Amino acid sequence: RLLKIEEFFPDSFRLDLKDERKAFFELCTEEQIWICKPSCSNQGRGIFLLKNPAAVSTLQAELHSTEKYLLNKKRPYKAPPARIVQRYIQQPLLLQGRKFDVRSYLLVACTAPYVVFFAQGYVRLTCVNYDAASDDLTVHLTNQSMQKKNSMYSQVKEETVWRMEHFNSYVNEKFSKAKGLPKDWVFTVFTQRMQQIMLQCFLAAKHKLDRKLGYFDLMGCDFLIDENFKVWLLEMNANPALHTNCKVLRDIIPTVVYESL
Repeated sequence: RLLKIEEFFPDSFRLDLKDERKAFFELCTEEQIWICKPSCSNQGRGIFLLKNPAAVSTLQAELHSTEKYLLNKKRPYKAPPARIVQRYIQQPLLLQGRKFDVRSYLLVACTAPYVVFFAQGYVRLTCVNYDAASDDLTVHLTNQSMQKKNSMYSQVKEETVWRMEHFNSYVNEKFSKAKGLPKDWVFTVFTQRMQQIMLQCFLAAKHKLDRKLGYFDLMGCDFLIDENFKVWLLEMNANPALHTNCKVLRDIIPTVVYESL
């Protein structure tokens, strides 16, 4: 069955669309953290948190000022920068006290006929323990480019990436009994949900690929698990990092590239 978007994707609004921008600013009045990020970027560039109504008001004023400036310049109207704001999941599942997400892969190998593959990836962890109130982005964003900015990275970098097998064993040991999870939840329930979400996203974009004969692309798909073991899709990246700056990545990334080709 197809999932409803709220079953797997946090509330999100496009700031370049007037109606969605207005809906977000009308909604965002309570003390709720939102994450704001550009739609076409990577490595955590341009991402910031909106942690209170004052920060939201500042963003609203900046967008309004930009819009007004462009209109006064009497140039062809340009929409505000393409950004989204997404409701921040404040109760993520933690591994040894640290925030994590899972990078998996979707390969669109062919569009005539459609051939789509799934590949397991790896777990990305932060260097330091999670604190929702922290202003340090390395506490909130798990990608390696961001973690390198943390002073602890050189000491603990090998601990910031786990194999899926390690993750599966950890969940079996620490959570399986307490949360009533089936054995090997990571490779059964979690993997099936990732595949289901990826397929649904592919089907949503399939009509665009009809016009791209020979289209071939490896996508990086980032999933977060909350403390209730609900699976959330955070984003899909058309330009996933293929760096190999720690041992686990040196084992995983070349295999992903080789199998893709």
